[in-house]
Amino acid sequence: MKKVLALVMALTLAFTLAACGSNGGSTAETDSTSQTAVSEAPENPVIRVSTTTSVNDSGLLPYLLPAFEQETGYRVEVQSAGTGAALQKAKDGNADLVLVHAKASEEEFISEGYGVERLPFMYNYFVIVGPKDDPTGIKGSDSAASAFTRIRMKGAKFVSRGDESGTHKAELKIWGETAPDPESESWYISAGQGMGACLTMASEQQAYCLTDKATFLSMKDSLDLDIVLAESEDMKNTYSLIAVNPEKIDGLNTDGAKAFIDWMLGEEASALIAKYGEEEYGAPLFYLIEE
Repeated sequence: MKKVLALVMALTLAFTLAACGSNGGSTAETDSTSQTAVSEAPENPVIRVSTTTSVNDSGLLPYLLPAFEQETGYRVEVQSAGTGAALQKAKDGNADLVLVHAKASEEEFISEGYGVERLPFMYNYFVIVGPKDDPTGIKGSDSAASAFTRIRMKGAKFVSRGDESGTHKAELKIWGETAPDPESESWYISAGQGMGACLTMASEQQAYCLTDKATFLSMKDSLDLDIVLAESEDMKNTYSLIAVNPEKIDGLNTDGAKAFIDWMLGEEASALIAKYGEEEYGAPLFYLIEE
């Protein structure tokens, strides 16, 4: 009996040791896998992108980011505002790179030492939208400037961004020296709002508005507006990427900014951008700048 009991205890001990050895191997394997995953992850995984509302409101960034994040392990925090505000966020040290669309402001940003290099990579067109019956007769105008002249002559309501955004700067460039004064010209409404809010306001007031085409199309079903003038030469809208200068601003994720810019300028992102909008609208919303 004692021999049987001893044998049972010996077998039990053997199984216990084997089990411990097996569990120890699993733990080591898990630790090894975990360490590999951590070593492959970016050292600083968060990239702060300050961008214009049109890129975000059109849905382009939400469409692109999952592919970038899955491929690289980075996580992108998007701050969306007008170009002026987007550039200011970078000057204040709150962005690693900017994606904006106002050439003069971008060049000033770089000349002041805040940006490394301006990299234009895609474009779309501003369009003038307005009431579906186009009471001012904008359709058929040969340029945005001539359309604006008709709006002014008729005193038709016009909603302006009024927020120093890229769209607002483009609008002011079209007006030239004849830019309206919202204080004295009641037909001209300076909203101080983003593109989506301005389009909603123009729809409610049956006013004209300058907008990027992508944002308008993404909101079209909720608006009582039509495109009344599209793709005239004075309405081309170019977007650029600029990494913030680490010699000017401390605490930047410079490696992350470079990774994002390289990916955005690469083949995968280019293919995604080139087809964005085709399925829903029958044409792409953005066009790549050919080298």
